Amino acid sequence: MLNRKKGEGDTLIPLGNDWDRLLQDEISKDYYLRLRQFLKNEYRSKVIYPNMYKIYEALRLTSYEDTKVVILGQDPYHGPNQAHGLAFSVQEGVAVPPSLLNIYKELSADMGCYIPNNGCLTPWAKQGVLLLNTCLTVVAGQANSHRNKGWEALTDRIIQLLNQKNTPVVFLLWGSNAKSKTIFITDRKHLVLTSAHPSPLSANRGFFGCRHFSRTNKFLKETGQQPIDWQIPSIQPASTTPSPGYPGE
Repeated sequence: MLNRKKGEGDTLIPLGNDWDRLLQDEISKDYYLRLRQFLKNEYRSKVIYPNMYKIYEALRLTSYEDTKVVILGQDPYHGPNQAHGLAFSVQEGVAVPPSLLNIYKELSADMGCYIPNNGCLTPWAKQGVLLLNTCLTVVAGQANSHRNKGWEALTDRIIQLLNQKNTPVVFLLWGSNAKSKTIFITDRKHLVLTSAHPSPLSANRGFFGCRHFSRTNKFLKETGQQPIDWQIPSIQPASTTPSPGYPGE
């Protein structure tokens, strides 16, 4: 995005793909410049997740042109060593959080996938699944702590741009926060699938049994696109890091 001078403490890095061009006007707006200054101060004075160089990892790994599926989360996990810039994903070596475990359970029931021993969703991102949080940063131990600081305007714009894509996109919106973004998805060629959030607090109220993964692949095939290989491979040795409990979405 913006060029960063060495030692400046900036939180932004060029993405190296078409998002740089598409978001160039957005990151010159007043709200974004205020957000940028806010983040500089936060990273200097507090423990913030993810690492500042991973904030835009979802956009870096999944270009606009390559995006076929969007999974929208709330904000990053707020426990140590978890968040790395992809919604619902954690770094290798960290125990699978409860919401992601429920996603894996639905995948097993829907697609026959085995439940892997890690929660790193990078393989999805590399296939065109944009794992986007509504807010891209969080204070350690404080879910929703960077809400209403400007992130929502940026991620709303990202969804609006995806709505303008010529190629159909599948939007998976789980929970009320994600569902609120349907107002930006107005082109009927896209597929919008909604359900309850996969959190243990709500997964039994409509997430389990939604079959969103098979329905996504069916739609991709029907629109001439390559379906997603949803199987996350296990890594060896298995993770032994204890789970910190239910983090932010």
